[in-house]
Amino acid sequence: MSFTALEIAGIVQGEVLGDATTPLTGLSSIDGARAGDLTFAEKESQFLAAEQGEATAILASPAFTSSRKVVIRVSNPRVAFALLLPTFFPPDEYPAGTDSSARIAASAQVDPSAHIGPNCVIGERVQIGPRSVLMGGNHVRKDSRIGEDTSLYPNVVIYERTQIANRVTIHAGSVIGSDGYGYVFDAGSHRKVLQVGNVVIHNDVEIGANCAIDRGALDSTVIGAGTKIDNLVHIAHNVVIGRHCLIMGQVGFAGSTHLGDYVVIASQSGIAGHLKLGTQSTVGAKSGVMRDIPAKGTVLGIPAMPDKQAKRQWIAVQQLPEMVRRLRDLEKLVAQLHDEKLVS
Repeated sequence: MSFTALEIAGIVQGEVLGDATTPLTGLSSIDGARAGDLTFAEKESQFLAAEQGEATAILASPAFTSSRKVVIRVSNPRVAFALLLPTFFPPDEYPAGTDSSARIAASAQVDPSAHIGPNCVIGERVQIGPRSVLMGGNHVRKDSRIGEDTSLYPNVVIYERTQIANRVTIHAGSVIGSDGYGYVFDAGSHRKVLQVGNVVIHNDVEIGANCAIDRGALDSTVIGAGTKIDNLVHIAHNVVIGRHCLIMGQVGFAGSTHLGDYVVIASQSGIAGHLKLGTQSTVGAKSGVMRDIPAKGTVLGIPAMPDKQAKRQWIAVQQLPEMVRRLRDLEKLVAQLHDEKLVS
């Protein structure tokens, strides 16, 4: 697949410096680029490396020029690169229709333009919207609804009454709507409390591989529009996640915690239950969040605390060996002075 520099500039609303008819046949990193490739540079050091490399053209900010390479100048090279990826690497297309091995309940409504892959099972009264794709081995249980242009990768399981909106992507092995973790202690054992709510996923959400999102106890577990969830994330019952949040890998949420919009939670963090994380708050990696976080607040550590306080404590801990040495020296000096006083 080949495009001229001018065609590429038209896609990203950029400006070509150099030969606009130069053919470009691929996208690549600076180090991996070959002749015909387009790469991108955000910093001066990256741009100089790209000039020395094999790439034919460079996506860069308006500050850069080159006498050696074609430059396509854009306001944000990284965003432009992301916009171009589907041009050079178009997504797989799935034809409308249903594989003969699929089992679909008579009361289900599947749009004729949807793709239902091999070994899918679709339950009673399920609704699947236009152009949505079930790639294979998917189970969608009764009374669930999937909107338009939504993709379920192989072996995604959707429990009953789940509501999934438009342009949602759920990667392989994830389970949506499984039982929330609810028990009550009774007569020496743990009695299960039925979880009868559901999961609601809004538009433009992406959920990584092997995630588990539990349904609400009585109400809904909610994932807000535009939120992106990495692999191996667990979201417990009645959690409400706002719009455009970023949840990194191996994060776990206890029940009934609420996140505002644009919250960022870094990898391997644990969030206790019944908390409120304010809009645009940030949780650093490997943090244990035990308290509410205000809007735009940043916390770190176990237990998580405001970032400046946590950093001061970390610095103090690093100084402990030297402080211990100085304390021992001081103790020896005090003991020596004490002995001298007794002698005198």
